[in-house]
Amino acid sequence: MNFLEQLQTLDPRDPGRWPASVRFFFVGLIFLVCAAIAWYMLVWTSDRPQLLQAEADEQSLRQQFETKQQRAANLDAYKAQLGEMQRSFGAMLRQLPGRTEVPNLLVDISQTGLAAGLQEKLFQPGPEVDKGFYAELPIRIRLVGSYHEFGKFVSGIAALPRIVTLHDIQITPVNERGGGDFDDLTMDVTAKTYRYIEDDNGHGSGRMNKKPGGAS
Repeated sequence: MNFLEQLQTLDPRDPGRWPASVRFFFVGLIFLVCAAIAWYMLVWTSDRPQLLQAEADEQSLRQQFETKQQRAANLDAYKAQLGEMQRSFGAMLRQLPGRTEVPNLLVDISQTGLAAGLQEKLFQPGPEVDKGFYAELPIRIRLVGSYHEFGKFVSGIAALPRIVTLHDIQITPVNERGGGDFDDLTMDVTAKTYRYIEDDNGHGSGRMNKKPGGAS
């Protein structure tokens, strides 16, 4: 009689009379089931959070690796871009006068107005305004002339080798101010130039958090 036939003839109410091989089989089966349940409860359940954390860490490390790999692949391009930015920044700094160059720049601004044929009624430099790694120098200017001469003045300011911006431009007829017997115009404008702030050793202060503003 084979094993399957033995199982079919068993009396479930009298396991004591089962053949030894069948009893050993069921004892082993019960042991395996109990061992599987114990392993699930004691090992799998307690170690599963660590497994999930390890999988999350693996995913995070994989993403970091891919990001760093992309950066490494573009390293040469980044270096070239940094070099170009440094050259551009150096060119901008060369357009900012040092302390000793400011008086000559003020003369250049004044001479630009006179060269355009304008009458200079006011030329009043104001106090420096600290903007970080540079200082802003506002200059109140009042000029008398024609639209054409004002255009020549603005073009001349734009052609200066140093950065000069024009702000708060107001143009009014001269007769509104009660002066002159001719139909001319008065332009009130604030010109701003920018001085590169140097430290005691003649180097830039490094406070590069702001940039010069443009014309308004």
